[in-house]
Amino acid sequence: MKISIFALVIAVLGARTPATFAADNPDLAASQVLALERKWNDAYKSSDIAKMDDLLADDFIITIEDGRTFSKAGYIALNGNKTMLVEVSEMSDLKIRIHGSTAVITGAYHEKGTESLKSYEYHDRLTDVWMKTQTGWKLLASHYSLNRQ
Repeated sequence: MKISIFALVIAVLGARTPATFAADNPDLAASQVLALERKWNDAYKSSDIAKMDDLLADDFIITIEDGRTFSKAGYIALNGNKTMLVEVSEMSDLKIRIHGSTAVITGAYHEKGTESLKSYEYHDRLTDVWMKTQTGWKLLASHYSLNRQ
């Protein structure tokens, strides 16, 4: 009987998907996604296109401050632009909610730099949506809007 119960436990655990584990352990999922959010911010600041490609879902979509939207390929191309230098890229007031295999992050964002030798500075609110896939968490959608306070 002990062996049968053990076999049943192993069978149930073995059949679980990554999404199931995320749902069962939201604290672990939250820490994983927050770490990836920081990696994405670092990749953006340093124009690390390979890291962005790894973090973004194939059907990723982003809306930036001026209302333009970009697909994954379009956003990576935009960030590969060598006329832009990001000096400050800071997130704060991050809040995360886990819903099964989906994570939603909201927060504040501050960016400062130069583009085509012109200085710029943004103070934004952000919303990022991450999805747990078979290969790990991927950023699915992102929205940045100017904070007009």
